[in-house]
Amino acid sequence: MITAFVQFKLPDSKSREDVIEMFKGSAPRYRALPGLIRKYYVLSGDGYGGGMYLWESREAAEKVYNAEWCKGIEERFGAPPTITYFDAPVIVDNLSDEIIGGT
Repeated sequence: MITAFVQFKLPDSKSREDVIEMFKGSAPRYRALPGLIRKYYVLSGDGYGGGMYLWESREAAEKVYNAEWCKGIEERFGAPPTITYFDAPVIVDNLSDEIIGGT
């Protein structure tokens, strides 16, 4: 599994509430997205937003993070995203009471 950290600078003109509404508006696009296990929308205290995504594979993530997707982020938020990938070999899931991976 792969964790992708996507971040971008938020426009100064947008309040926290504005950004949360924008996040909520985009959330339905990620339901049943092939290869996506989970997505967290994130806000930092220093003017950045983004998402933490858990993917089945990097290939699944890269199918989504194409030029059109990156352009859409820049159009909505005023800055291009940066994407960092991390291997996620072991995951503790307390909701399902299991440890995933590690084999």
